[in-house]
Amino acid sequence: MADLTVKRIEMIPVEVPLREIPARNMVREIPHWTLFEIWKVTLACGIVGVGETMRYYTWGVSGQEDADRLMERNAAEMMWDDSLGAGLQMALFDAVARANDVPVHRLLGHKVRDRAFVSWWDIDMPVEDWIAECRDAMSAGYTDFKTKARPWFCVRRQVAELCATLPGHFQLDMDFNGMLIDVGHATRLLVELERHANVAMFETPMPQHDVAGNKHIRRATRVPIAHHFGNPPIMTALQEDVCDGFVVSGGVGRVHQSGIIAATANKPFFLQIVGTGLAAAMSMHHAAVLSHARWPAVSCNTLYKHELIAEPFVVENGTVAIPEAPGLIDVDWDAIERHRLDKTPDKPYPHPGLLLAIRFPTGTTVYYAHCQQYWDDFENGRLPSFAPGVHLEHVPDDGSKEWSELQERARQGGVHVGGSAI
Repeated sequence: MADLTVKRIEMIPVEVPLREIPARNMVREIPHWTLFEIWKVTLACGIVGVGETMRYYTWGVSGQEDADRLMERNAAEMMWDDSLGAGLQMALFDAVARANDVPVHRLLGHKVRDRAFVSWWDIDMPVEDWIAECRDAMSAGYTDFKTKARPWFCVRRQVAELCATLPGHFQLDMDFNGMLIDVGHATRLLVELERHANVAMFETPMPQHDVAGNKHIRRATRVPIAHHFGNPPIMTALQEDVCDGFVVSGGVGRVHQSGIIAATANKPFFLQIVGTGLAAAMSMHHAAVLSHARWPAVSCNTLYKHELIAEPFVVENGTVAIPEAPGLIDVDWDAIERHRLDKTPDKPYPHPGLLLAIRFPTGTTVYYAHCQQYWDDFENGRLPSFAPGVHLEHVPDDGSKEWSELQERARQGGVHVGGSAI
């Protein structure tokens, strides 16, 4: 019997470059999504398991203290501990599965499907970029595109222009992250957007803790509404029937438990395990055994120029084959070495030297230096919500004194101008 004692742990920091369109749009909000830590766990039997952590994501970061408490422990005993973080937990499952000559999904449960539903993901961006990304998604075999609906772009116009380019089978999922802050705004806009047949899902249109408001908008729209599992508490969500399904994410134990509860309530969900090809593979192994993982999973792996895996995923009809080789998936060590860093850098946010202009149809322009500034202004009701005709622009540095002075003012907060300063 293989000795599963953890004998060695190594962390490799890497920076994985984004493709061109995601790169120029994500710089204002999440430029740090390029930074990962690859974790290698070596067992006494010689088997090596590999996992990844997105370093500056909101949950699941593995650290040295987590690695220290794994040493000399049995990997099978520790692999269900979500507190280890994504990278180490993934590596443990990979190692234990390889030691037993089975794919990871065999450690998770009974297989219910051979192919996983997957989605192409992008941040909010000008409609020309949405159109280009959807074209690439369709060429790659995807049938679903998830993106962000934001009050600094004219969502009505963008959705209309995008859907005019899409075939009937291609679906569009809109994530508001709760930015429709009241029932009135939410109901009006969602009913307008649902007129486009490609619009297939609204995620968190308004804050999830507003149970009465979410019940109202669910009755008002024919489009399914997805909420992040656990907010409001799951028994409240089910008793009040606030949504049609869920977004399930987190560590292996949490995902497994959430998936079982959703299945018991007959609620579909999509998996959201974010990263490169390693994270996408983990999502696929979950999808193999969770019966109600019926909505296209969001892994964001298509953002990157390289997914760090030996063989690219082949997507057909919006689905991808569940990995069946032993372990999680085979990684591309040459790619990891090419993108290797000496150490993990500090979080590169806000990105220096940005000047962003939000232009309203009234002629007013508000200038900012990074996303969190205008996110706060919209979320707290200091700017018009989802105004028709609004749009965001990056203002390039022209080397002028006027640009430098305006950018310096914008770093302190929104600069309101009755017209365009630049």
